Amino acid sequence: MQKSLETLRNITDDKTLNPTQKARYLSLEAENMLPYPDLDAETAEALEQRVICDMFEGHAPYKPRYVLPDYSVVLSNGSAYLELPAPETLAEAINTLMIAYHHVPSVTGIPVYIGQLDDLLLPFCDGVSDDDLYRKIKLFWRYLDRVLPDAFMHANIGPTDNRVARTILRVDAELKQIAPNLTLLYDPEVSSDQILAIATNNIIECSKPHIANHPMHAKLFDQRGYGIVSCYNVLPMAGGASTLTRVNLKEVALRADNVEHFFTEMLPHYMELNFRLTEARVDYLFNKSNFFTSFLIEEGWIERDRFTVMYGIYAMAEAVNILQEKENREGLYGFDDVANEIGYRMSKEMAKIVKNRPLENVWRGYAMLHSQAGISIDEGATPGVRIPYGTEPDPVSHVQALAPHHQYYTSGISEILTVDETIKNNPKAMLQLCKGALESGFREFTANVASNDLVRVTGYMVRLSDIAKFKECKGSRTNTTALASEAADVTGILDRKPRVVGNELSAGYGQ
Repeated sequence: MQKSLETLRNITDDKTLNPTQKARYLSLEAENMLPYPDLDAETAEALEQRVICDMFEGHAPYKPRYVLPDYSVVLSNGSAYLELPAPETLAEAINTLMIAYHHVPSVTGIPVYIGQLDDLLLPFCDGVSDDDLYRKIKLFWRYLDRVLPDAFMHANIGPTDNRVARTILRVDAELKQIAPNLTLLYDPEVSSDQILAIATNNIIECSKPHIANHPMHAKLFDQRGYGIVSCYNVLPMAGGASTLTRVNLKEVALRADNVEHFFTEMLPHYMELNFRLTEARVDYLFNKSNFFTSFLIEEGWIERDRFTVMYGIYAMAEAVNILQEKENREGLYGFDDVANEIGYRMSKEMAKIVKNRPLENVWRGYAMLHSQAGISIDEGATPGVRIPYGTEPDPVSHVQALAPHHQYYTSGISEILTVDETIKNNPKAMLQLCKGALESGFREFTANVASNDLVRVTGYMVRLSDIAKFKECKGSRTNTTALASEAADVTGILDRKPRVVGNELSAGYGQ
């Protein structure tokens, strides 16, 4: 008890936290004073050893990790609970969304999904001039960053080329805010070359947006569709993810005698323990928390049976290299054909296990495999299936090494290609690299430019200047700066090697 009181006092007295941030941290400590959902001894031990991980979501899952409301419901019908009439003008539609966001829960306490904004706002743009649209979107964008200052908040646009999407891209490049995160859903049959070029130019300017492979994602979902939330998580619209648990492949590999022992015994064993962890958290959410009695359900913003679970994995690079060493081979993950084949085998086998393990209270009855981007304390463990920071090859080789993994990670996978600032003199190279990556099977294209202040870390945005101020104990108004600062120290996220794009038209690339 004394230790708990000291932790609470340290939070209240922390000069780097503002009052809202202190309230958030205090609430997390209060939740974690409760007993954990019931786990069998073997699962509890694996969790304690962090071979499996609950992402520190808290001891009482009283809300889903990620919620994706269908905001078209409140824009069409208004909300009885919030005493909101259906909006009739663009200003009213934006105001309705601004109010709605404050009532959407998530693991961060801030909405991680703010909608397919062009689809939501276009019906209200008749008679609105381009200048008026620009001014309203700019005010809206500034509001989002200042009032909901969390880089996990995420907006989607596309795949059509339309004036709202173009205006959002224009404003995002101008303001260079950490929030909201942004994804363009790209479909070569629907999206114009012009809007893709605007988006890749924006990446050069401000490291946003992500470019998502819309046809690859869309075929996995129904007519209600999907949204991309938080960093790059792909989930059912009008639902979300109840929880995200993950397996540390490095720790699994350390417990294996050799490659075959890893695949036949250790990997299935620890994956099953992670399923048990997932089941305990989902059971609490659905059967004890009373979350699914909220107005979000009653008014049709979300549906109970549209919540999946994300089955995460990370540290594949370290796992493969450990297994290579145990087999007395020197080749490293990302650079050696034998090592890469072990990685591809891991992805294929894990997808098979996830596909064949039924779960209750989960959309379609099964989890969705996820290449998890890491958290700030993941020392010595590379996110997802990525190549370790500081060792990355040239961008084309990078894409070619990792593209075969993407088919398996249905709830999201992302690499971050760090490109040398010379790309600013050749913006078409970024466009060609993006197209080539998507044609090669990437689910999502993401890049940083080395000289930018606004950069993407594990998947969210941060300003390098904000990290520098935070390290001077000046705090930050942005909730995610502290996470990025810790990750920079512990995980080496800022050690990525900037590479010159010079081979994006290599023979066979992108075909």
